[in-house]
Amino acid sequence: MDGALTGIADRRLTQVLADRLSEEPTVVLNGPRTVGKSTLLNVLAQRLGTAVIDCDDPATRGAVRNDPGRFVAGPGPVLIDEFQHVPELLDAIKAELNRDLRPGRFVLAGSTRYSTLPQAGQSLTGRVDIIDVLPLAQMEIDGDRDEPFVHRLLSGASPGRSAESSPTSRDEYARRVTSGGMPVALRRPPGRSRSRWFSNYLDLVIERDVIELSRVRQREMLPRLLNQLAARSGQVLNIAATAQAVGMEKSSAENYLRLLEAVFLIHRLPAWGTTLGSRVARQPKVHLVDSGVMAWLLGLTPEKIAKSDPAVLTEYGHLLETFAVGEVLKQVSWWDAPVSVGHFRTPAADEVDLVLERDDGDVIAFEIKSGTRVHNEDLRGMRALRARLGNRLIAGLVLYTGALAYTHDDGTHVVPIDALWR
Repeated sequence: MDGALTGIADRRLTQVLADRLSEEPTVVLNGPRTVGKSTLLNVLAQRLGTAVIDCDDPATRGAVRNDPGRFVAGPGPVLIDEFQHVPELLDAIKAELNRDLRPGRFVLAGSTRYSTLPQAGQSLTGRVDIIDVLPLAQMEIDGDRDEPFVHRLLSGASPGRSAESSPTSRDEYARRVTSGGMPVALRRPPGRSRSRWFSNYLDLVIERDVIELSRVRQREMLPRLLNQLAARSGQVLNIAATAQAVGMEKSSAENYLRLLEAVFLIHRLPAWGTTLGSRVARQPKVHLVDSGVMAWLLGLTPEKIAKSDPAVLTEYGHLLETFAVGEVLKQVSWWDAPVSVGHFRTPAADEVDLVLERDDGDVIAFEIKSGTRVHNEDLRGMRALRARLGNRLIAGLVLYTGALAYTHDDGTHVVPIDALWR
């Protein structure tokens, strides 16, 4: 990251990393390629006067694979980038931690979800803390140093009313949503240059990272499956229908979906509230990790959205939901206490797009609407959730593209989406 894209993102993550290193023997920075994990490692290396072992470099990777124990020996902290290329490192680190379990010994960065690595489950259980490094949030892009909006909610504050009208226009929302948060893409001007970057990025992740994870027999099916998942982002995941749309067996589609999840192209938002009764949906929703990648896959641009074609606006509604859910989850990832996340849906299709549950059981819920007005029908899901939770629902919010923040008669807060970063 550089220029306007540095600063607050690095400072916030550096502080989180420093706090975790004071308590944990091993910290893993986990997230998509090019989001700034290497930058964070190099900042830490400069402060410590040490070097980063870069396993993305073929020569370094070969040397580490030949003798992983030599590279992890010493008091630390040992900094290793793209460690997933040499999974044997985890066993060597385990042996070191068996001898010395002091905090701050290892910092690993990887572009593959730690939980999906074959050795991960048995090697470092109970000895590793994972920090998600996600695409830039809008408040990071804008250089906002204020306390994040979601943190204020998690602290018990009410979103309240605001006499100030939101300045964000519909066109500005479309620009932000279709741009996403990948730092390198944001440096490119909108248009062919940025589009070419997205194309090359997906080719790299699929051709290199996915293939390295697993022997994929039908490699050509991965982009087709990803396109189908982009078209279904923000919706309840139906693997059978998705598989049928691309001509795959359901079991193969499930395996490939796990691979796309492992390299941070998609994530599943689990069903929440299944203990509230049998009449609560149990299927996850699927979201793309970055709204810019999703927009590119769907061919959505601000110019196309501005034409207000009904089919395009439907796609834009799902894109906006994925964007807003991502913005909330990024701020959750900076919160230091456990937060359970999910979506809520009943068989009657009353739904809430995102539910956050604190470790004390209190709940904050978000419904996302792409319109500039919120109608009574839009509050059905929140009312259904409130009926089940009572006082446990400490804040229910509808995020929309309108200009005013207000509180509905039933206690639901209607808030412009840009409150997440403004």
